[in-house]
Amino acid sequence: MKRSNSREDKGREKGADKGKAKGKDARPRRVLRTPRIQIDLPEFIDYKDIALLKKFLTDRGKLMPRRFTGVSARNQRLVSLAIKRSRYLGLLSSGSAKRK
Repeated sequence: MKRSNSREDKGREKGADKGKAKGKDARPRRVLRTPRIQIDLPEFIDYKDIALLKKFLTDRGKLMPRRFTGVSARNQRLVSLAIKRSRYLGLLSSGSAKRK
């Protein structure tokens, strides 16, 4: 025989599970992010192509993340390597003079 005075039953009767979605609607929906800037990359990313590399830098000289540029992870690594090489040779500045 089942006891109706147990704590589990009381919780169910008071509506403890009320308002919770069940089934497919219970999972949180994933928000798809669209890139803010769509940059078309050439076949070969060259460290001497300053005009292309500046598109991947902020006004402060920092690398822009992938979610802003919309490039793949492999291309992001190649772009960052090209930027680091051009900074080493002095073709790109490593920072901005806007700081006080």
